[in-house]
Formats: sequence, structure tokens, C-alpha cells
Amino acid sequence: MSSWRPALAVTALIALALVAAQAITLFIFGQPPICTCGVVKLWEPGVLSSGNSQHLSDWYSFSHIVHGFIFYGLLALLMPRVPVRLRLLMALGVEIAWEITENTPMVIQHYREQALAQGYTGDSIINSVSDSIMMVIGFVFAWRFPWRATLALAIVLELFALYMIRDNLTLNVIGLIHPVQAISDWQAAGGIK
Repeated sequence: MSSWRPALAVTALIALALVAAQAITLFIFGQPPICTCGVVKLWEPGVLSSGNSQHLSDWYSFSHIVHGFIFYGLLALLMPRVPVRLRLLMALGVEIAWEITENTPMVIQHYREQALAQGYTGDSIINSVSDSIMMVIGFVFAWRFPWRATLALAIVLELFALYMIRDNLTLNVIGLIHPVQAISDWQAAGGIK
């Protein structure tokens, strides 16, 4: 039996425990397990719909893939000797910490002040867990592919979301740190559905 198999199994069990802790914490916070509409969709296309951040994936899933790219790159630079499986668990821990923080009343209210998130009520548990899985997908992609391919895909995902919904990870970070009225006005004028 190869020595990597037990390490991979332990990594998978720890990852599952982290995601279970995420789901339990969000449940304690009062977030709904699934969309309150009672349906689970693979994709929610509406940005301003009540289904946004409630289903398995939406336009913001691309941002979570980019999170994985960023976490892989930063951890590879800062901790090159740490095994990839441990860096993945660190990245997953950071992503889950963000997912929990994102669903606190203070952050939900802050998001509501932005043009595209005025009706935001937080993520459903299934959406939040899916966001963490999207980060893992991004991390694994960045690990397995050359950095230039990862950077190119990050740019494509950011530009695609920007074109389609006038929002992306970059604008989300700007809006969270220091909202810019011109960006909000531009987003609100876009006729996004």
C-alpha cells in the first residue's frame, strides 16, 4: 500500500470534519439548509433574485474558484515545504472562516448596502458548503496546472463575471473594504436581473 493513501484519507476526513463544522455553525446562526423556496437548483442565474446565494452554484461561484487560485499561490510562496494536502486544509480553514463570517448579521448588512446585494440574507448552508468546494476545485486546479494557466483562467473568470453581472471578486473586495459610489451606480444602472 502506498504511503500517500493513508495521508490522503486523513486529509479527506479532516476536510469533511471542517465542512461539517461549517454547516453546523451556519445552522446555529439560523441560515436555511437549502433555499427557502424548497427547491435545490444546480445553477441560479439571477443576481438580484431571492435564489441568489441559495442554490448549489451561482455567479459568485467563480469568485470562490479564484479564492482557491489565490490561496494556493500564497501558500506555495509562503510555505513551499509544507505538503500540499496540509496547505489545502489551511486554505479550506480560511475559506470556511470567511463563509461563517460572511453570514454574520454585521457582514450581511454591509453587503446589503451594495447595489447588487440589497436583498441579501446570507447564504443557504448548501450554497456556503458549495462555495467551499469551489475553492477546493480552484486550489487543486492551481496545484495541477502551470501558474500561467491559473492566472489566465482567473482573469477570464473575473472578466466574464464582470461582463455578465457587473460584479466579481475584485469588485466584491473593493465594496467590502471601501465602497465606491461610482461602482455602485454603474452596477445599479446595468439592468441586472
